[in-house]
Amino acid sequence: EVQLVESGGGLVQPGRSLRLSCVASGFTFDEYAVGWIRQAPGKGLEWVSSIDWSGDRTAYADSVKGQFTISRDNAKNTLYLQMNSLKPDDTAVYYCATGNQPGLSGIIFANWGQGTQVTVSS
Repeated sequence: EVQLVESGGGLVQPGRSLRLSCVASGFTFDEYAVGWIRQAPGKGLEWVSSIDWSGDRTAYADSVKGQFTISRDNAKNTLYLQMNSLKPDDTAVYYCATGNQPGLSGIIFANWGQGTQVTVSS
């Protein structure tokens, strides 16, 4: 059974940082690309970032480039998202998800975690 469990969300003031984690189990973690997707209140899903199976290649949405950093620790079956300089429009539920392949090109996210809430407000 594929399981993805996000943690690290919470309430934070603008300009501060959070680090999200996603612990994976039930599959061979280092055989798949993985990524983060978010959904702001009342809005649709927005892809945030992806990382290939090895961690050698990453991709970011323009909205977070230079602000967020994705990484993975395959020895710990864990995905991370370092979020710096947070803004109110970063408020969303953040989901981690597994890709359907090792690489990033044409990735489809097949398995999703339950999400973790990030609220950026003064």
